[in-house]
Amino acid sequence: MDQENKVANEEGDIECYYGKGMEDRIYSQPLLTKRYNTTSQIAIVGANACPVESLDYEIIENELFKQDWRSRRTIQIFQYVLLKWAFALIIGLGTGLVGIFNNIAVENISGFKLLMTTKLMLEHKYYKAFAALASCNLALAAAAAALCAYIAPAAAGSGIPEVKAYLNGVDAHSILAPSTLFVKIFGSILCVSAGFVVGKEGPMVHTGACIASLIGQGGSRKYHLTWRWLRYFKNDRDRRDLITCGAAAGVASAFRAPVGGVLFALEEAASWWRSALLWRTFFTTAVVAIVLRAFIQLCSTGTCGLFGEGGLIMYDVSAAKVAYSVPDILAVILLGVIGGIFGSLYNYLVDKVLRTYSIINEKGPAVKILLVVTISLLTSICSYGLPWFATCIPCPIDTTESCPNTDLSGNYKSFQCPPNHYNDLASLFLNTNDDAIRNLLSTSTTKEFHISSLFIFFIAIYCLGVITYGIAIPSGLFIPVILAGAGYGRLIGRLFDPITKLDVGLFALLGAASFLGGTMRMTVSLCVILLELTNDLLLLPLVMLVLLISKTVGDMFNHGVYDQIVKLKGLPYMEAHAEPYMKHLVARDVVSGPLITFSGVEKVGNILHALKTTGHNGFPVIDEPPFADAPELCGLVLRSHLLVLLKGKIFSRDRVLSGDEVVHRISKFDFAKAGSGKGVKLEDLDIKDEEMDMYVDLHPITNTSPYTVVETMSLAKAAVLFRQLGLRHMCVVPKSQGRPPIVGILTRHDFLPEHILGLYPHIRLRK
Repeated sequence: MDQENKVANEEGDIECYYGKGMEDRIYSQPLLTKRYNTTSQIAIVGANACPVESLDYEIIENELFKQDWRSRRTIQIFQYVLLKWAFALIIGLGTGLVGIFNNIAVENISGFKLLMTTKLMLEHKYYKAFAALASCNLALAAAAAALCAYIAPAAAGSGIPEVKAYLNGVDAHSILAPSTLFVKIFGSILCVSAGFVVGKEGPMVHTGACIASLIGQGGSRKYHLTWRWLRYFKNDRDRRDLITCGAAAGVASAFRAPVGGVLFALEEAASWWRSALLWRTFFTTAVVAIVLRAFIQLCSTGTCGLFGEGGLIMYDVSAAKVAYSVPDILAVILLGVIGGIFGSLYNYLVDKVLRTYSIINEKGPAVKILLVVTISLLTSICSYGLPWFATCIPCPIDTTESCPNTDLSGNYKSFQCPPNHYNDLASLFLNTNDDAIRNLLSTSTTKEFHISSLFIFFIAIYCLGVITYGIAIPSGLFIPVILAGAGYGRLIGRLFDPITKLDVGLFALLGAASFLGGTMRMTVSLCVILLELTNDLLLLPLVMLVLLISKTVGDMFNHGVYDQIVKLKGLPYMEAHAEPYMKHLVARDVVSGPLITFSGVEKVGNILHALKTTGHNGFPVIDEPPFADAPELCGLVLRSHLLVLLKGKIFSRDRVLSGDEVVHRISKFDFAKAGSGKGVKLEDLDIKDEEMDMYVDLHPITNTSPYTVVETMSLAKAAVLFRQLGLRHMCVVPKSQGRPPIVGILTRHDFLPEHILGLYPHIRLRK
């Protein structure tokens, strides 16, 4: 291992490695460290060297797998198919119930806090009102931060980048653990109730994925819940499908948009898709929609508490008349351009803030909590202080709502105003985020908000949204982006009021769409989600237009926000396309070494030495005489499978084939994927000295049909194949005969820009 350079992780508690010999350990993108590639000594700035393993989405076609499939009866195949649909049903039910629980909890906690503040305001106890609001927010924020800092740091943020990376094949630590699910649910409730400019909708995607992961564990050996008929799901491929269903269910639960949830999983989350998965995902989101509808009807009777009736997002703008002319189209185009510019700037600022917070958060849990409390206090000051700059507006005489509102959420908050007047800024700030969006999207209320108030609200929400994302709380980006977009959309609507026919509420919706397109760079799924949210198909052409324009403008400046966060977190995500410089290289140019191979019947001591001295997760198996006429590639064997085989101690003193004994003594279930990172470890092996010189037959556990490419294949073509097939290892074989049967192995690490540009620093200059 002389080519390896051991590097300490930023947190100091994990040893990470950087070097050409570390197969399947990922050396990825930026936080704020600096390191040198050991081959070229070219500085790689911002490379986070934490080891992250890839997932085994490939079917391991070894002898045990074939024997298992041959032994399956029709009833077992029926059980397998039935369980897939049953798990989809359970994921839909679980995610829907969590969505209902989140909404009811947030609405009641926020409702209690806001009603207490309103009551003190009506009694002209303004300082006490601010103290009550700020103290409630601080307590809720501190509780959410403590959960994240001490129990599950992986629950911070929206979780969508982590789910996206997992579905790309990256097994990041603890992102789908039970503790992460617990903190995601309760932390999200606490931080949204604390008045932060965040949403509970983004974390619902992560929550749905965590629920699906728990169900997809296939039982638990620790708690003796390993039913035989669950063994078929102990693999990464089936778990990936279930987590895709969970991500779609999260969107459906958050936005009451079942079709939008399916399209979100297809467009943004999943890296691999097939028609069978489409049906199960659609079934899962349909179950979520049914669960939500049942509870919405229950809450409409007033049994869900203070704000239960309005808790689930549904902004009905269908009452507005949709008729547009050339000036309206020009206004919509302007909205799209503004959304693309503001969205790209938003992504740039979020990137800078996250880099800054990463340095602060490294100082420990106490500093994380202090940062959260500081942002909470700043948010409380803005929410309570900015409405004092707004002028009181007389209540409209033709409104059907109570004006001013004193005991309900609504458009007309009294704040400090005299009777029969309302404060428009307070109506936006001193409400839940959902109700603030509902107020901005309200139709037939052209003069409800002053232009100056909309401008102040947009600037405040834009800035608060930037500085809030990245602190140690579960936080979604959807709601801050919708809030800011609806704010400047309604502002543009007011400015174009003399020449436009569109309602200002529809302008607010189109502004939200433009900002969403400019930040997240999605089109189809966002379009459907917004239409399902607002219940107005007549807006379809305008929403499509504004999304296309904003995405196009935003792409001119930078990548989508989730892509940036994936890169920033150091998750080695493989894009669907190859980089241009890869066309100038071939597969053998980036092969990592040294290559370690095993014979078909290998000495136990050699295997144990290789496992101890390397971090490789895949080893080529080569048959040599007398088991073959000439050296030939038998296949590929995984580290995890070798550990299980060594623990079973099916050894022989002579170098002979003993595959039948392995098949009879060890079942495929023993080699199944362990849940939550558990499984046989090197420390669990108890190999005696006399066993080191014995032999073990690797043929039964060797994948005899690994994916191979010839060494002269274009690296760009190899990268596309690697990503589209969802591989963990790709064998590179020689073009000519008379050479060793394998040149090397390509893993995810070998396709990363840090590795390639470290070897060939000037290749980027070539067109």
